[in-house]
Amino acid sequence: MATLLRKIGLIRLHDRDTEDPKHHQGSLKGTKGNQKNNANKHCQTANETNILSTPEIKARKLDQHGKDKPSGKDKQGKDAKEKQQTGGGGGGSKATSASSIPPLAPHRQHCTQVRTRRLMKELQEIRRLGDNFITVELVEDNLYDWNVKLHQVDKDSALWQDMKETSTEFILLNVTFPDNFPFSPPFMRVLTPRLENGYVLDGGAICMELLTPRGWSSAYTVEAVMRQFAASLVKGQGRICRKAGKSKKAFSRKEAEATFKSLVKTHEKYGWVSPPVSDG
Repeated sequence: MATLLRKIGLIRLHDRDTEDPKHHQGSLKGTKGNQKNNANKHCQTANETNILSTPEIKARKLDQHGKDKPSGKDKQGKDAKEKQQTGGGGGGSKATSASSIPPLAPHRQHCTQVRTRRLMKELQEIRRLGDNFITVELVEDNLYDWNVKLHQVDKDSALWQDMKETSTEFILLNVTFPDNFPFSPPFMRVLTPRLENGYVLDGGAICMELLTPRGWSSAYTVEAVMRQFAASLVKGQGRICRKAGKSKKAFSRKEAEATFKSLVKTHEKYGWVSPPVSDG
């Protein structure tokens, strides 16, 4: 038995001695390397597991993710800012063009104030007159629409005699003032009685250069215009119409406006003659 065990031990020693040392070392290195790699992988996996499972790190990652992603309010503010910078498409250009247009309301308000102050002043001055040359009544309490009564003309004229014979106390005229008065002339027409000649035309329109934009001056007052009209009636040999039927036909505003526009165009083309051609 001892001899058998000795033989087996000798065989193992012989195999160990005859085995290639390099192969043995390589196998040992490979085994150690595999074990090391497996250990490293295991450690790395374990570390990753530990890192991901840490609550503080998770919270930090969530915070970082929230910072990278803009919130809804920030996004809306950014979009609004970009729209303002780019003009918001078509809306921005419209807003810019609308803001560049000057408002008209203050200008109109200023014109209305000027017209009101001027007419109030003239109305007070006319009522202070002591010669009873003209009197004024507001049409339905409208400061910009006057009915003016002309009580006097030249007493040596045929027109004055007509007024006496027909018991006509005054010549009634209507005067309306535009928005830009006194920088534009008023529109004036005869209402009653029906007149012939005296530069009074169809509809009661009055042919006077100073009543046109070309001949008007803002320095003219209503009283001065009425005195000029009274003089032109006499100069133009105006008379009260006494023809049957025609004398009762009233003047109309529409006809007066059309006649006035026509005569203005005619005189702008051929000029105004003063004194009249009939006077030489």
